[in-house]
Amino acid sequence: MRRFRTRADRPDGDLVARVLRGEAASYEVLVRRHQAPLYRQARGMGLDPDTAEDMVQETFVSAYAGLAGCRDPNRFRAWVFRILRNRCLDHLRDVRRRDVPLEWAAPHGGAEPADEPRFGLRHELTDALQRLSPLLREAFLLKHEGGYTYDEVAEITDASPSAVKMRVQRARDELRALLESRPARAM
Repeated sequence: MRRFRTRADRPDGDLVARVLRGEAASYEVLVRRHQAPLYRQARGMGLDPDTAEDMVQETFVSAYAGLAGCRDPNRFRAWVFRILRNRCLDHLRDVRRRDVPLEWAAPHGGAEPADEPRFGLRHELTDALQRLSPLLREAFLLKHEGGYTYDEVAEITDASPSAVKMRVQRARDELRALLESRPARAM
């Protein structure tokens, strides 16, 4: 049997079991471990930074309250990503929340540092990602930003692995076309 030195070394399934036995401090390890990837996923789904942060926090509260319902504690990561995904999709579907963030309305003059050519490319990539359909963007970000396997993305998104592969490939193709069609930037 493998011995772990700290809680942080323990696999998710072990931490979930400890939380269910009343060791609440183990949940803190799960939160620290998965908070940043969940936030990146929420941002990738098109949420502004504050809303993404709120969604992640609400996801962890909801996951804690329903932890006994996690059928496979060893797959906690996929389970909590599915909770986040559903919360984000519900939020994005809510017509009452369809507003434009103030930073989108701000003039762009001087917003990009002239000495940072990568900033412009990063902005173009972010813009291209936002132009993808939510299903394609989600699959692409889970696969490439989140580092999930196709099977894990399928589990998170309730899709078949072949559908996920197709979505990721379509996202790549659309991103390539969007980035190739952009006007050449002066360096």
